[in-house]
Amino acid sequence: MDITNLKIAVVGAGYGGAAVAKGLSLQGADVTVYEQASEIHEVGAGIGLRPSTMDLFRRWGIFDAIAKVSSPSDYFEILTATGDPIAKDSWPGMDDFEVKTHTHLIHRGDFIDALTGVLPEGMVRLGHKLESIEDRGAGAVLRFTNGATVEADLVIGADGIKSTVRKQLFSAQEPVFSGEHAYRVVISADDACGMVTDDNLRMYIGRGTKVYLLPLRHRNGLSFDVTALDPDSTWNPTVTKDDLLAKVEGFDERIVNIARDLDMDKVNVRAVYDIDPVDTWHTDSVVLMGDSAHAMLHHQGQGANSAIMDAGALADALVEADSVPAALALFQATRKPVTDELQRISRHGWTEDELEDVFPGQKPAAQQPSAH
Repeated sequence: MDITNLKIAVVGAGYGGAAVAKGLSLQGADVTVYEQASEIHEVGAGIGLRPSTMDLFRRWGIFDAIAKVSSPSDYFEILTATGDPIAKDSWPGMDDFEVKTHTHLIHRGDFIDALTGVLPEGMVRLGHKLESIEDRGAGAVLRFTNGATVEADLVIGADGIKSTVRKQLFSAQEPVFSGEHAYRVVISADDACGMVTDDNLRMYIGRGTKVYLLPLRHRNGLSFDVTALDPDSTWNPTVTKDDLLAKVEGFDERIVNIARDLDMDKVNVRAVYDIDPVDTWHTDSVVLMGDSAHAMLHHQGQGANSAIMDAGALADALVEADSVPAALALFQATRKPVTDELQRISRHGWTEDELEDVFPGQKPAAQQPSAH
């Protein structure tokens, strides 16, 4: 299909929205990205971009832009709370491509800056919070809270776990609390108690708590991520230093020391949510992708990667198929089985005993067997 005459609106300028805009613009499509924030600002910590993601960026000609602000990693390691080895594996997929392709560790902010930085000038419109979407079959109309109205042949909902596009057209289900809190911060490698020695991810597992140490040596940093079982489902819970120290009690003393020295004002604290699988991702002219379609828990480190792979699959489908509806059906058929399985696996992060400790007699919804 010739997509150069399609008017495409992308809702959301996160990883998925920015990536699909790049992929479609390379095919000559008329793409505009509408982002609710007045500036693009990504908080949180570091992530690992898997070999398949980096290979897609190579195909799109933006590998170097991402590599410049990331560190290539060879393996990940899983250890007990006190540092005894459990498992050590090279990243899967490194040898699947013509050129050996590493997982790249990157700061979320650097990643979104690099992605939006390779988009054509003016493609992203800030300050556009979606108020409503009207599906007209052969196209859709977007209305924003700033008064703007946009008509498009294709609307791509990349507006995250609280997606307005999903709620209005596809599923009224609310996000599901996982029974976890995530505490995330990036610190200087100089304050990492000697734990930044190479470019490889390490996860320390204690009872009810996991600590992810993700080196960001390209910016002399360490992404310090503590994920712990907690019954408080408040989106942005109030957490004290003592609360955090209680979560890492008994861990390697270097981890305890890092936590003790943190400036809590800089720690991003979130209750962790995902969504149940959405049965249908598309109509004839509107499609969901990324977290709006399949937000998942972070235990497999696949949220951002899944959004990027969605972007590649959607761009490919629009070129391969002979109509927009056929392309959206092909996209869902390609990606939904993969993300359904990743959502399922990602929910199995804790043992029955750990869950019973924190939720006596009841499991959080995300830890229940999925109904799908």
